[in-house]
Amino acid sequence: MGGSDAATFVDLHVHSTASDGTRAPEDVVREAKRVGLSAIALTDHDTLDGIAPAAAAGAALGVRVVPGIELSAVEGDAETHILGLHLSDTRHLDAQLIALRQMRRGRAERIVLRLNELGVRIEMAAVLEQAAGGAIGRPHVARAMIAEGWAVDFRDAFDRYLGSGRPAYIPKERLSAADAIAAIHGAGGLAVLAHPAQSGTRDRIEAFAHEGIDGVEVRHPSHSPEDIARLTALVDFFGLVPSGGSDWHGAAEGARTLGMMRVPEAWLERQDARIRDRAA
Repeated sequence: MGGSDAATFVDLHVHSTASDGTRAPEDVVREAKRVGLSAIALTDHDTLDGIAPAAAAGAALGVRVVPGIELSAVEGDAETHILGLHLSDTRHLDAQLIALRQMRRGRAERIVLRLNELGVRIEMAAVLEQAAGGAIGRPHVARAMIAEGWAVDFRDAFDRYLGSGRPAYIPKERLSAADAIAAIHGAGGLAVLAHPAQSGTRDRIEAFAHEGIDGVEVRHPSHSPEDIARLTALVDFFGLVPSGGSDWHGAAEGARTLGMMRVPEAWLERQDARIRDRAA
């Protein structure tokens, strides 16, 4: 690894070009090796396509790759992201993901149509080119807009057109949070509530615990020190496992860098223990 101290840290929330990241799965692992991480979890949106190449690179470089995914779900009327970590049997999940990716493409097509109606003349082919075969998301639409001069940068594209409540926003068709948790459990994994930040209240964490959630993302770039302290206490109180990561999407992420959250390897060991206890 990159040094005895750095090797004790992991990053359990990372994206690649398999969804909306800018680095290939193998490159993500190489970067993890470079910065001295002992393990990463590849958690692309609604796809498992990056796991095999990442795992192969990890085996060659001595970096553990935890098979993962990030699912978009709904909790009431609110969008909620659920991480699936330590996936081991994805046969049934694969079929659900095909349907989700089809919904993602349909959503992107409707966004492009709405943009065209607003005078932003981009084509779906440009969005598909940006996605490069990965699961399609709004960032790919934004990249197409930027490439063709319709937006200055991501913030501009989302603030003027693509963000929630903006004129080209189209809501997703999503899983319920309970269905997302069940799908992850069906694939042998741990379900982890992603980046709850200030919404990670005692009542909400307790409700998720009753739904079968296994853990909570405690360390994330969007979390304040107060969020981290509160979530740490709630995870311990409800007998859940902690998780954390950079939510790194690759290049041009500004201050967000792989491994920045300094997630201790001991948290990964606690997750491993929960998987073993479930199997016992």
